[in-house]
Amino acid sequence: MLHGMDAISLTPDDLKRLAQATMPFGKHKGMALADLPGPYLAWFAREGFPPGDIGRLLALMHELDHNGLRPLLDPLRMRKQ
Repeated sequence: MLHGMDAISLTPDDLKRLAQATMPFGKHKGMALADLPGPYLAWFAREGFPPGDIGRLLALMHELDHNGLRPLLDPLRMRKQ
């Protein structure tokens, strides 16, 4: 079960979105969701994830981080040319 959320739905594009989307606000605005520090994600888990899709993605990223699964996102990152 997710910390701070009752349930999470996972779509096929969610992992790709985590690897490519950026944080829209706050201390780490502009950083890829996949690169957000674990303590920042843990703070959201304690204090509550924001509403909507961004909160759902942050909760998913927290679970991946907490369970050591960040490397799953590596093949999905946008390559800089």
